[in-house]
Amino acid sequence: MRDINISELERKFQEKIDNDVKIEPNDWMPEEYRQTLIRQISQHAHSEIVGMLPEGNWITRAPNLRRKAVLLAKVQDEAGHGLYLYSATETLGADREETIDDLHSGKAKYSSIFNYPTLTWADMGAIGWLVDGAAIMNQVPLCRCSYGPYARAMVRVCKEESFHQRQGFEIMTQLAQGTPEQKAMAQDALNRFWWPALMMFGPSDADSKHTAQSVQWKIKRHTNDELRQQFVEVTVPQAELIGLTVPDKDLKFNEANGHYEFGEIDWTEFWEVVKGNGPCNKDRLDARRKAKENGMWVREAANAFAAKRAARKSA
Repeated sequence: MRDINISELERKFQEKIDNDVKIEPNDWMPEEYRQTLIRQISQHAHSEIVGMLPEGNWITRAPNLRRKAVLLAKVQDEAGHGLYLYSATETLGADREETIDDLHSGKAKYSSIFNYPTLTWADMGAIGWLVDGAAIMNQVPLCRCSYGPYARAMVRVCKEESFHQRQGFEIMTQLAQGTPEQKAMAQDALNRFWWPALMMFGPSDADSKHTAQSVQWKIKRHTNDELRQQFVEVTVPQAELIGLTVPDKDLKFNEANGHYEFGEIDWTEFWEVVKGNGPCNKDRLDARRKAKENGMWVREAANAFAAKRAARKSA
């Protein structure tokens, strides 16, 4: 009898998804759906928080006050995105502190792109243009995710990410149109971030363990390879417009099908970074652990104050 009931619940659940009816926190859902969302949303939250580090590194070295103010606002936005997303995981029954501890222990992953160093100011442009551009490509479809809280959180996140992408493209445009040294700096940043940006969409569809099921459940609306192709289609003309060269000798436009063809991604590098062996993996996690340790007294004080206030109300 139980198996029959579960089968009927699963049928109705999939029917809602097929009809684009949002799944809400109190609705019945398969445990695998819940766990898939917790994994994806928490990793997304981790990426927003860890992503503050390479940019925060340049706040004190921004070339002028305007750039400093814009970068400060952007880093603040990323912190907000992380908070939205941690809240979304809590609607699925996840404990926020446990998900953060999973990040600090290395159990949970975050976007591989944030394990690369930011060596020059041009990297702020490359991150805004390429990394946030890739994020928008991935996240706009998430506004139609089948899980309601995630979809609604992504609406504001995508609006803010669009500003980040424009800011980055503006930086790259000005550098590309500047002195020969500035243009060379912009080209160098593009050279170093192009391939990691393509890796951001995750492994190829043939090697992805989660994509097919996530598409069926409409957690994702497109596969990794589809999103990667869309990113190339949009970004290559932008590079050409500002006079920069995409670092791919195999890149070409196929007149027959109207799409760009690009070279093979170094998946060995991707998996090494995912496993924790990237240039900055250790530094990123060390920074997050220290941030939690250094802020422990604030949380303890806030909890003590809340407990004392609650005791007074109940007295």
